[in-house]
Amino acid sequence: MDIADYLQTLDREGRSLAAAAAAAGTDAKVPTCPEWQVRDLLRHTGTVHRWAAAVVADGHTGPRPIGDPPDLDGDELVDWYRDSHRLLVDTLAAAPADLECWTFHPAPNPSALAFWTRRQAHETTVHRYDAEAASGGTASPIEPDFAVDGIDELLRGFHARPRSRVRTDEPRLLRVRAVNAGPDAVWTVRLTAEPPVTVRDAADEADAELSGPADRLYLALWNREPVPNVSGDRSLAAFWREKSGI
Repeated sequence: MDIADYLQTLDREGRSLAAAAAAAGTDAKVPTCPEWQVRDLLRHTGTVHRWAAAVVADGHTGPRPIGDPPDLDGDELVDWYRDSHRLLVDTLAAAPADLECWTFHPAPNPSALAFWTRRQAHETTVHRYDAEAASGGTASPIEPDFAVDGIDELLRGFHARPRSRVRTDEPRLLRVRAVNAGPDAVWTVRLTAEPPVTVRDAADEADAELSGPADRLYLALWNREPVPNVSGDRSLAAFWREKSGI
């Protein structure tokens, strides 16, 4: 996927998130995040949008605080989210291709602009799914190629960072396989006492395998759905689910 693809997805997913949140109402529970109501979802996602937009617009070269969410609710909060989303989309669309700013895991290509458009497209897609779950409507589809990209970002980006909690006393191998996305949509996650190391291959025998259609596997790895299929050591799959939350 390229930057234009990510931007188009981010634009669409944010508008869908706002529509689902408005339909649900800010008091509605978010079943995929049981500790949240829709107001928490909007405050979180909108604040992250504004934070990301500021990092890009101001060219920050290091981490900056995310900031506090607004003391808004109801229709005002939905409108604030829409403004936050539009600010982010417009900021990314106007950013130069050679953007230099901080990123918090390796960027594709490498490109800081690709990093932020990719990261926010996936952030927004997952939370759009949350908003639709709260509204009780049918979830919008997630294209297989985009789901594969998101699985790759999660495994080779987020969980390559020192803060990953997915660590084992003895070396273990976990396979992740999207069954409807081509032969290269498979990952081997090497678990040790250090942060996981993930490669795009299936060369070694795994202790356990998580598999399923790319869209469902994507949501499962973000702890939004059960893993469609587990083979091998089921306790390793359970361990992943327990420790892999971001």
